Amino acid sequence: MKMLINVPETVVADALRGLAAAYPDLNVDVENRVIVRRDAPVSGQVALVSGGGSGHEPLHGGFVGPGMLSAACPGEVFTSPVPDQMARAAAAVDSGAGVLFVVKNYTGDVLNFDMAAELAEDEGIQVAKVLVDDDVAVTDSLYTAGRRGTGATLFVEKIAGAAAAEGQPLERVEAIGRQVNGNSRSFGVALSACTTPAKGSPTFDLPDGELELGIGIHGEPGRERRPMMTSGEIADFAVNAILEDMPPRSPVLVLVNGMGATPLLELYGFNAEVQRVLRERGVAVARTLVGNYVTSLDMAGASVTLCQADEELLRLWDAPVKTPALRWGM
Repeated sequence: MKMLINVPETVVADALRGLAAAYPDLNVDVENRVIVRRDAPVSGQVALVSGGGSGHEPLHGGFVGPGMLSAACPGEVFTSPVPDQMARAAAAVDSGAGVLFVVKNYTGDVLNFDMAAELAEDEGIQVAKVLVDDDVAVTDSLYTAGRRGTGATLFVEKIAGAAAAEGQPLERVEAIGRQVNGNSRSFGVALSACTTPAKGSPTFDLPDGELELGIGIHGEPGRERRPMMTSGEIADFAVNAILEDMPPRSPVLVLVNGMGATPLLELYGFNAEVQRVLRERGVAVARTLVGNYVTSLDMAGASVTLCQADEELLRLWDAPVKTPALRWGM
């Protein structure tokens, strides 16, 4: 498998150096693996810190900036960051208003962020946590106890980040993050396996002409394998799986997310089918975002995330944001 890298051992460090060169408004500590917005800490504002294994870009480093994350901690590829990284990030961004950890529900992330919270609290930093567990495909997986955290992470980071930017207190920012997670559901589909730099070959076997329904962002197995389906058939399956789990009560935010190797031409076509299913089910759409936001290296496929958004959540979604991967209103 051909890869645009130097050697597998330096992939993450090389990427961080490239991120720093492209976005000078970020402080990128390559050695300690911490990405911080340059103006941190921001007086009077709750800070948001997230992180996880590399390979899901732009999650999370691409979401650091005004209106979203204060800092992100990238681990090795598909490997949780360590507690010292997270504690260092919390110390760098805490203004005295507290720090909210946004944690995807993967066992390593949960354990390490819990240890980091203890380290930060020992230093006098007030810490709260939002656990993202939006995936409806499976209950337990290779990496989780309970539902996996996937596309809703973007909604949590954006909406809670907007609340923090308004100066809302830690308890309220945490409550908003939890509300967003509770209002969100996701379902993903893989058309091909992904390749990690260390392995240099596909991480699982997915024969030509087949797809995996309900895949995780690390290539974890989903609900079932089937012969290849049309875009419309996949949209029917994915959206209906979400709506069976979360009957809509209000308009939804829609994220049609690429897994890393699916062209925008295909993603926009898939979005047309997702919107068709939502219309047929009588679901009102408030906003739609299409693109590669929570990826899995070079996996071909897509995921759908729906978030029920009341007027307050929609207002916070529309609030200004300026990050490498998400920016409007600034």
